[in-house]
Amino acid sequence: MWDFWDIMAVSIAVLALLPAVMVVVNLLVYRKPEPLVTGLPAVSVLIPARDEEGAIGAAVRSVLESESEGAIELDVVVMDDSSSDRTAEVVRAIAEDDSRVRLVSAPALPSGWFGKPHACQRLAEAAQHDVLVWMDADVRMEKGGLRGLVSGLERSRAALVSTVPRQVTGSVMETLIVHQILFVLLGYLPMFRMKRTALPAYGAACGQLMVARRGDYVKAGGHEVVRDVMHESLALARAFRRAGMITDLIDGTGLARCRMYTTAGQVWHGFAKNAHEGMGSPGAIVPWTVLLLGGQVLPWVMGLMWWRGWFELTAVSGWLLTGGLVVAGFTTCLLSWRFKQGVLAALLRPVGITVLVLIQWSALVRSLRGRPVTWRGRAYASAG
Repeated sequence: MWDFWDIMAVSIAVLALLPAVMVVVNLLVYRKPEPLVTGLPAVSVLIPARDEEGAIGAAVRSVLESESEGAIELDVVVMDDSSSDRTAEVVRAIAEDDSRVRLVSAPALPSGWFGKPHACQRLAEAAQHDVLVWMDADVRMEKGGLRGLVSGLERSRAALVSTVPRQVTGSVMETLIVHQILFVLLGYLPMFRMKRTALPAYGAACGQLMVARRGDYVKAGGHEVVRDVMHESLALARAFRRAGMITDLIDGTGLARCRMYTTAGQVWHGFAKNAHEGMGSPGAIVPWTVLLLGGQVLPWVMGLMWWRGWFELTAVSGWLLTGGLVVAGFTTCLLSWRFKQGVLAALLRPVGITVLVLIQWSALVRSLRGRPVTWRGRAYASAG
């Protein structure tokens, strides 16, 4: 007769197996596209920038240097969104030496709009070309990266393609949290299905680096349909799908790199600002907590308790718990190796998942208390 601990062991084994299988299957299709040699369209790279003095120069230069001049007809547009630092001066200096770069200023933020969606919409309107690439100021394009990204759009059936650049981390908090982006995407999003259906539920995108054609973007409603959403990339992908178009994700490990945050406070606040529109929403928080803690944290906690003799298991449930530990370890090692996350990221995955879940719960509590989300010196009351 099985008791509580035996049932827990079986449940944990199942929860650990689910993302392991999904990761292995997804890695078959989550790949870097073969770059096109000829026939690439003209591209407008659109970079919203608010107080990005320390980052914007390297971002713009990385785009210019990703392809030899003339290989791709290129238009780089940076929107200075009411910066209080030297962001505009840095871009203006680059534009004086390279006619492919333009600096524009964001109009006053209208009522009902959040800052980034507004800047992205205005950038699209300012673009010269019909292939639009949105890129965050903390992204650095690798050599050939722009060609690879645009090739992903040209070779795909999708109307919107995005990618997760290689995530660069420095502090322990960055290592704990930032690398969970790919774990969640690859562990719980069925990408074979995503690539074959336009159902909004399969919509996912990374706002760090996205590409779309202007006509499809307009058909989806542009950023105007996500004007009051903090997690605008996810909402935009679902807007494309509601308009009957497929969205896609490609492997950006070799296309670009990004260091999102540099301090523990920035990491916590940066992930919390989007949480209540995603995993931290009232309807999603409990299922995500069960999936993440049950599959990646409890196997280690329960395994340690069993090893210390706190309870006994039947032979079958003991083997299942052991299997859950092996599978959870395999999943985290595979992701850390495949995406160059490092040994520390693999060793700290259970801790990172625990902190990620805490961030989601803290964001939910904040939202339920009616406290606004603040970002880049602006406070927003989310419509979600």
